[in-house]
This record gives sequence, C-alpha cells and structure tokens, in this order.
Amino acid sequence: MVVRLSAALCSVALLLAGCLAVQAGVPVSQVRIVARFPHDPNAFTQGLAFAEGELYEGTGGYGRSSLRRVDLASGRVLERVALPRQFFGEGITAWRDELIQLTWRAGIGLRYRRASLTETGRFSVAGEGWGLTDDGRHWIMSDGSAELRFLEPADGKEVRRLPVSDDGKPVRRLNELEFVRGEVWANIWYQDRLARIDPATGRVLGYVDLSDLWPRDRARERAQVLNGIAFEPETGRLFVTGKRWPWLYRIAIPALGID
Repeated sequence: MVVRLSAALCSVALLLAGCLAVQAGVPVSQVRIVARFPHDPNAFTQGLAFAEGELYEGTGGYGRSSLRRVDLASGRVLERVALPRQFFGEGITAWRDELIQLTWRAGIGLRYRRASLTETGRFSVAGEGWGLTDDGRHWIMSDGSAELRFLEPADGKEVRRLPVSDDGKPVRRLNELEFVRGEVWANIWYQDRLARIDPATGRVLGYVDLSDLWPRDRARERAQVLNGIAFEPETGRLFVTGKRWPWLYRIAIPALGID
C-alpha cells in the first residue's frame, strides 16, 4: 500500500512538473508605463502605425471610419480622411510612402499616399479584414481566426497562410498587428494581452500582459477593448491603446529589452 501510494504521488508530481514546464515555455512579460498621451475617446481604434516620426491611426464604425494623422503629444487630429459610409475601417500599416488600410466585410483594402492621405487605389480582400502589418516584404493580415495571411504588396493577393498556435492549440481572434523586431505582435480580441508570434512557424513565443493599463477608477464598457500597437523601429519606442480609450501609452518591457 505504501509503495502504491508513493508511486501515485510520484506520478502526480511528475504530471504537475510537466504542466509547469509547459507554462514556463511561454513566458508572460510585464510592462512599465513610460508615458501616457491624450487619445481621442471617441476613436474606435482599429489600427496604429508610426512612419518617419509621425503617428497614424485607423478607426472603425459604419459612417464613422477614418484614417488620421495624429499629434502624439496632444492627441490632436492633424489630418483626417473619412472612408465611404459603406466601409468599416480596420487595421493599417505604413508601407514605404503609402498607408494601407483594411475594411471589415467589404472585401476591399485601401491604398493612400502617406504625405497627403489621398486614396490612390484599392485591392480585393477575401473574407473579413481585421489587423494589418508588414515584415518589409509582405503585408501580414489577420481576419479574426487563428491564421495570419501574407499578401503581395503589388496587388494584395494572398501568397500564404500561417496557423498560429500556443502549445499546439490554435490562438483565435487575432486582431490588430504590429511587426516588432522580427516578430508579429497581435492583439487578441477581448484579451488584455499581446501575443508574440514567430512569423516562420506561427508558434506563440510569449505574451505581454497589459491588464493594468486601463485606469482602475474608470468604468469600462465592453466595447472598450485593447486594440492598437505601434512600434517605432528607429527609436525602439512602443505604443498601445484601445477602442475609445482616453489615453495612448508608451510602454517599456524590460524582459524584452524594450525601453
């Protein structure tokens, strides 16, 4: 009886050790707020991007969608172009001298001249458009599933799909995207964390915990989800916000060397 009990206890201990090993394999990084900046509390943020020191934001909502150039320090909208009323704006990325913006269910992506926010063209998108970024070679988009799509910038045509998983389990509801030091970072709809994704394998390398950003003394509506990541490669600055959030935050992640 003692031998059997000892064996059973050893089995439980080994099982727990295995579970902890799996958990330890996907680190969760904590953040520090470096600064916060005013953010339009009416902006239903769907995408953020930095290019040559300027901040751009894409917002959603039928009849309310826009593409904006925003002053970081004050949150003031410096320039704004409204999308046609039938379009629900989604993720954006700064591609060379252009800005690219997805729409949700219209099957259309939009191209703009970055200097003037003038629309220069459109391309077809199969299914829903959610988040958008690029790796310097391809545009990378999400559609709310557990897959990332890689698109050819010349015409927006899909060249491959990448399933995203954490310990073999699909990570669904991938939303706004940003390319950060060789990784795809993704908001996950209705979660206060970012997933760090290997663009070659689709494996989640870790998470960034942003659960402490929302002011504790303010009520939060269900729609006010974390959404919006902008990384400035030249300075290493990282910014995040959410839909109808009053603040845009610059954050540091000491464990990842982001100051």
